Amino acid sequence: MTALEPRDAAGTGDAAVKEAPDGLGGTGTAAGTDDAGTGGVLGSSLRALSVGIVSVVLLIAFEATAVGTAMPVAARELDGVPLYAFAFSAYFTTSLFGMVLSGQWADRRGPLGPLTTGIAAFGVGLLLSGTAATMWWFIAGRAVQGLGGGLVIVALYVVVGRAYPEHLRPTIMAAFAASWVIPSVVGPLAAGTVTEHLGWRWVFVGIPVLVVVPLALAAPAIRRRASGPVDPEAPVPALDRRRIRLAFGISLGAGVLQYAAQDLRWLSLAPAAAGAALLVPAALGLLPRGTFRSARGLPSVVLLRGVAAGSFIAAESFVPLMLVTQRGLSPTLAGLSLAVGGATWALGSFVQSRPRLEPYRERLTVAGMVLVAAAIAAAPSVLLPSVPVWVVGVAWGWGCFGMGLVISSTSVLLLKLSAPAEAGTNSAALQISDGLSNVLLLAAGGAAFAALGGGAAGGHGAVAAAGAESVAHPAAFAAVFLPMAAVALLGAWVATRLHERRPA
Repeated sequence: MTALEPRDAAGTGDAAVKEAPDGLGGTGTAAGTDDAGTGGVLGSSLRALSVGIVSVVLLIAFEATAVGTAMPVAARELDGVPLYAFAFSAYFTTSLFGMVLSGQWADRRGPLGPLTTGIAAFGVGLLLSGTAATMWWFIAGRAVQGLGGGLVIVALYVVVGRAYPEHLRPTIMAAFAASWVIPSVVGPLAAGTVTEHLGWRWVFVGIPVLVVVPLALAAPAIRRRASGPVDPEAPVPALDRRRIRLAFGISLGAGVLQYAAQDLRWLSLAPAAAGAALLVPAALGLLPRGTFRSARGLPSVVLLRGVAAGSFIAAESFVPLMLVTQRGLSPTLAGLSLAVGGATWALGSFVQSRPRLEPYRERLTVAGMVLVAAAIAAAPSVLLPSVPVWVVGVAWGWGCFGMGLVISSTSVLLLKLSAPAEAGTNSAALQISDGLSNVLLLAAGGAAFAALGGGAAGGHGAVAAAGAESVAHPAAFAAVFLPMAAVALLGAWVATRLHERRPA
């Protein structure tokens, strides 16, 4: 997925289902202190909240699947194919800052403020991209959208942690994951039809107004159940300005580094070095100590999230473009090649949530990463004319199943390892790893793609201009997919270090 990715961040299922006090705290009629735990997620006390937040995820999921279908057409029309990867990574770049800000905001004042502000920014970004006259304007809209997505994704974590008792979290998280199924099937078809008959711009401008209704439904329940700090009687902690500065540094550094990766000249080494100088110390300050050496426990959980999401999203971003430009598929059919992924992702999330599989969570994540690596490696086989295009759909279905196992498990483990007052900060760290890995691997993939002539790739059918010829550059696509498969395989090793070593 290329937008908010709540199936990544919120598609979790707590495998240890037990009647226990809320592990993440709460305020007011907090989860676990009233009838919230007796009526289920659709009981009278939680119905409006559950319907509201799941509907928000549903609409954002539809937008995410639709954008991937429309992006190849938008890039060609705006003469921006060489900047194709930047259009995706701009979202993740600004979301890094939004995640840290949201974690601070939610821990101090509750999740409603960052949630509503984030959805507003998300909508504004869609409108900017949908009305773009140039590729850079389009990218700017994606950046605004990413800021909103970063705010929303962490706020959703905190809402679930505060408003739902632990034994109900598997159900609401499974609903989040399931809300991707219909958009994954309908989204590409609808977006492809709209793109071909009305134009790609309507894919972006048609979603924002629809999110208002579910948000209005959920807001009163969020205000009642999850507003304010974890402990209403304790002094509100001061804003951690150091973390905000580090967040700005990591976003600015990632943006400069991504820009340098798109400019294949020796002069680009200067902004690349400047970007790295900003990004590296900021990342070290924002992520748990030991993340980059895969220390056991929480650091490896955070690292695995980045390795899995970054390798998969960087590869997935190029699948529609590859099918459109190399195999002549229409935008609709190219998008549908990924449609089965929504269902298998939700199935993977469901499988890992079964209580009897809790002792095998580490093995599940290892198996999941192996499936992801195999799917990414298999995708470029369609560059060979003799390989049928449905191979991509089958491979991506298995890859998404693996992602459902891995991403959901990292979310579960993060919640289990977080103290109540650290839920927002640790959630932000998980999402920073996710977003930063997306930026860096998209930058690397985009640079390799452009270096091998990917920017000259033409298209067929609705994508190509009348009379234009298609220029095939299969090596440019292989240079994206095969390294990402190797990164995913590295994630299988990281997945063996999610639990601290037990003393003999």
